[in-house]
Amino acid sequence: MFQVQQLSFSYGDRPIIRDITFSLEQGVHLALMGESGCGKSTLLKLLYGLHDPAQGSISYDGQPVLGPSFQLIPGHPQMKYLAQDFGLMPYATVAENVGHFLSNTNKAAKGQRVEELLSLTGMLDFAQVKPYTLSGGQQQRVALSRILALEPHVVLLDEPFSQVDAFRADELRRNLFDYFKKESITCITATHDSRDVLAFADLLLVMKDGQSAAFDSPQSIYRHPPERYVASLFGDVARLPLSVFDATAGTQEVFVYPHQLKVAPSSGFNATVKKAYYEGGHYRIEALSPYGKVYFLHTATLPVNSLVPLRLDRGF
Repeated sequence: MFQVQQLSFSYGDRPIIRDITFSLEQGVHLALMGESGCGKSTLLKLLYGLHDPAQGSISYDGQPVLGPSFQLIPGHPQMKYLAQDFGLMPYATVAENVGHFLSNTNKAAKGQRVEELLSLTGMLDFAQVKPYTLSGGQQQRVALSRILALEPHVVLLDEPFSQVDAFRADELRRNLFDYFKKESITCITATHDSRDVLAFADLLLVMKDGQSAAFDSPQSIYRHPPERYVASLFGDVARLPLSVFDATAGTQEVFVYPHQLKVAPSSGFNATVKKAYYEGGHYRIEALSPYGKVYFLHTATLPVNSLVPLRLDRGF
């Protein structure tokens, strides 16, 4: 089990992480989300043992995870951490990078392991290429292969798909997170991309100013965000009084995502179309309501300045 208790950390007098607590069973995938500067990357470094906490404790499998003040070589032996700079050897081949820490006692087994991991990340065809000639996205995929070579029990990933081409990222997500589940590897991923979270994470910790703003399953947080900041991490969102859709609702307010607003024959809630953005299977319509800007999805574009009645469909 991975356990974090009342963890805090500061750079000088500036608090960065404040009172973070959670626990994870083996094989669980935790996603960290939040705006830039909220503390996601710093929290990953603390969890790996690259910083000493100001307060609190971190343990894995009953043993403390210690910072640099307590061990000469930073990091935990059963964990692997992928930073945003990748840490590859630029003039060794891709295969040599992935196999760098593997034993040479059985070269056939080593070669098979390297091939397996490069296939997982779609980099097998580049095995004999040197990383300095590769794109940032390709280097990122090599780095992902490399951290898995020694079969870690825990992987800590900082924006692991940020440089991967969009048309490859979805397949890579599926391959990688399926592999973690199959091998029962605990995964903690810092990300700004909800695609890394909704389909793959078991738990979500939303961070705001170094603190926990929400901690639950991604589905629960998405459906019931506690505040606008949390809801906005999943995309466009509007905060509206429920009474404009249901006269019996009183003063309750709801956070509404674009797919939840539908064009209706008539409604107590109307918005004026300002822009339309084509997104393939639909248009994202930007409109102005008495409560501010709203977005909704529609199968066709709509005339600018047309007044459109909208209904609320909170189904998921």
